Amino acid sequence: MQLQDYIINDIKPLQITDTIGDLQQLFNQLTYSHIPIKNGDVYLGCIPETDAHCFEAKKLISDCSYTAEGFYVRSTTNWLDVLEAFAQNNSNIMPILSPENKYLGYYELNDIIHLFNETPFFSEPGGILIVEKGLQDYSFSEISQIVESNNAKLLGAFISKTENDLAQITLKIGNTSLNDVTQTFRRYSYNIIAGHEDDTYLKSLKDRSKYLDKYLNM
Repeated sequence: MQLQDYIINDIKPLQITDTIGDLQQLFNQLTYSHIPIKNGDVYLGCIPETDAHCFEAKKLISDCSYTAEGFYVRSTTNWLDVLEAFAQNNSNIMPILSPENKYLGYYELNDIIHLFNETPFFSEPGGILIVEKGLQDYSFSEISQIVESNNAKLLGAFISKTENDLAQITLKIGNTSLNDVTQTFRRYSYNIIAGHEDDTYLKSLKDRSKYLDKYLNM
């Protein structure tokens, strides 16, 4: 998955010598939660829209540059970490820096979520199984072996919850009914939290990703 194809440069970072009025006008024209700023060629961070409107338009961006949030990702950052960076910073725009700290452009949240929804975890037919076991007792190699020993295909897996020394692992499984896989997990002392055939659980996850997108675009 080549994220570099999704780098955008439509909006150039503002300089700290630009006015806050320029910054406010840009926010009024766009739906971004933040705008990146630079001092010469040096990326300083992103100013949130809520902060930009707290200052007089005639002042310079340098007068409010202390409100800039210094988040970014690298051009080599994988898409899951990029998605996590969006969520952690409540942003719908994510600046990208090269390994040499050169500003390259930015990602839009909608593009990254679109990539997420097109992964086999969502797009391939199959069923969802949520299993639970002690944090020190499970392994992904064992989980894969259990699934594949039933002639099933593991399309994706992630730790969806940890609590009280227990881990819940959400699995997307293709090519078979979940029943045989479920029984094998029980024999290996996994607690079955939920099993969903077809796309019922996937629809819920997609709805949540759309809600996250809507929330971050508020």
